[in-house]
Amino acid sequence: MDKESLLKDAIEHIDIRSFDARPIIEAYGRMAFQARNLHNASDIFNSMLKDESCSIILTLAGSLFGAGLKGLVADMIRYNMVDVIVSTGAIIIDQDFFEAIGFLHYLGDSAVDDHHLRKLHIDRIYDTYINEDELRECDLTVARIADGLPKRTYSSREFIKEIGAYLEKHYPKVNSVILETYRHDVPIFVPAFSDSSAGFGLIFHQQQNPKRHLVIDSVRDFRELTEIKIASQQTGLFIVGGGVPKNFAQDIVVAADVLGKERPMHRYAVQISVADARDGGLSGATLKEACSWGKVDTIFEQMVWGEATLVLPLIISDAYHRGNWKGRARRRYQRLFPS
Repeated sequence: MDKESLLKDAIEHIDIRSFDARPIIEAYGRMAFQARNLHNASDIFNSMLKDESCSIILTLAGSLFGAGLKGLVADMIRYNMVDVIVSTGAIIIDQDFFEAIGFLHYLGDSAVDDHHLRKLHIDRIYDTYINEDELRECDLTVARIADGLPKRTYSSREFIKEIGAYLEKHYPKVNSVILETYRHDVPIFVPAFSDSSAGFGLIFHQQQNPKRHLVIDSVRDFRELTEIKIASQQTGLFIVGGGVPKNFAQDIVVAADVLGKERPMHRYAVQISVADARDGGLSGATLKEACSWGKVDTIFEQMVWGEATLVLPLIISDAYHRGNWKGRARRRYQRLFPS
């Protein structure tokens, strides 16, 4: 098959407003295993939304937006269900920004001949295809944005805000998480920023500007996210996947203590994961384990062992239709950091 025939059917993003998950979530509460865990997780998330003192931190890892969950997270921002995002770079740049500037992800086949895909410049994420030539254009667009900014040190939050300004100017009608966070002053942190198309774009930017170039400071990311924790009364974690974003968000409780600004452990925590706890890895580590480190309280915490494309739409549709987001005050934590 040629490239055109393989890149034909685009991934569609699920609309959590188009269905009401409340009945199934309520039914799950009277079942067992992961059904009841999912019900409990939904209940905890709705408690976060009702708690006027709670700031909600969403962490994202995995190929979520390319799989069809981009619109869901954009709606979480529009409807005030999240105050801070901590993510991998691939989700924010390779997937959200990539689509915002006009490109798509496509339905694919996990059993395809990958050597053939390589010859056609098609990248595969399980059963999803991406046009590598378009991904390179995404890299270079990041480089051009960096070229147009003052050459100094930036946190990833600050640089992503500049990407949001670029989208507002050039692509104001797109459905984009970066654009919605820019409009609603929701900061995005990407602690491993170079591990994405942004990294490719920034090494090109530095190679073309060897003496004066933009630099991303991951320590500043950590400090800024800790400052948000210090400014909060209570915090809740909504963890999708695991990895660096999970640990980064958990660590700010300890970091605040190190800075002499002791704050309570994250009061609420929900995690959706398919990782195994038995190998000692972070992604599968239970939220109860995080209590031993002084990071997460154990009163309102729930692990859901399930894959995000199945689980997340149910939780967020349930929360949308229950409407607890309607009474929340927007935190606008981006404004904590003057430009």
